Amino acid sequence: MEERKLEQATRQVEWRDLVSMSRAEGVRECLHPLPWLAASWLAAHYSLWPVALGCSFMFFLTALRLNHEAIHHNLGFSPRGHRLVLHALSVVMLGSNHSVAFNHLRHHAHVDTPRDIEGKCGRMTLARVLRYGPHFPLECHRETWREGGPAWRNRLAIDLVLNLALPALAITTGWQALYFHFGAMLVAQCLTALFAVWITHRGCRHDPLVARTQRNRWINLASYNMFFHLEHHLFPAVPVKRLPSLAGRIDRLAPWIERRAGRVVGRGPTAKGAIAVEANAH
Repeated sequence: MEERKLEQATRQVEWRDLVSMSRAEGVRECLHPLPWLAASWLAAHYSLWPVALGCSFMFFLTALRLNHEAIHHNLGFSPRGHRLVLHALSVVMLGSNHSVAFNHLRHHAHVDTPRDIEGKCGRMTLARVLRYGPHFPLECHRETWREGGPAWRNRLAIDLVLNLALPALAITTGWQALYFHFGAMLVAQCLTALFAVWITHRGCRHDPLVARTQRNRWINLASYNMFFHLEHHLFPAVPVKRLPSLAGRIDRLAPWIERRAGRVVGRGPTAKGAIAVEANAH
């Protein structure tokens, strides 16, 4: 019943006008991580480690956003252009961003099923997802190699070869900022299961509302709108920069969705709990 109600509600939402992105807009999206990367390296150069860590976190967050847009072809580029973005990100984020892409697309296609390697993180407890974190990127790589076929294997292999560029440059130059960045990215990869999956999907298993959302404008500003995750699952073709507009349209046409959905940060019911409350009220 809840699934039908959600389907009927989302059919009423106008969203196609939000999809189109020009190449210029795509280029601007590609620029988001660069100031954070430069600030991180500058702070590390001067041994300002807390500042460097904070900037590295923001770099990884904005790079994840760019990765996410490239995966869904939401940058206004050609298919090859989006693949090049993923290759470039693999140089500075480490690991294969094409393995992320393969498993993220399967996450959308097979959410909450055994084939959903990414989504299973949301079904874990906090302690378990922290323990699982270092294994998550390895499992994504293994699954892509095993299930992806020749094209995905080739892209994964290219990413892994590109991973050699950063450590090679660090060894050649001896610059401590590069050593710091390499270590910071290894730690970030181990925490991706937590802050890229668990935080937005926890408590949403077996629910029509498969993810959480956020309405606090300051949190959304700090997270570069990445916490409009329910809206993204409902309309994955809408670029992240336009998710606030999409959320406003959903709120006007079907305010019960926002009331039922759990929050990524702060108080708010889980999707499952809110649906149960609504059902009991009727």
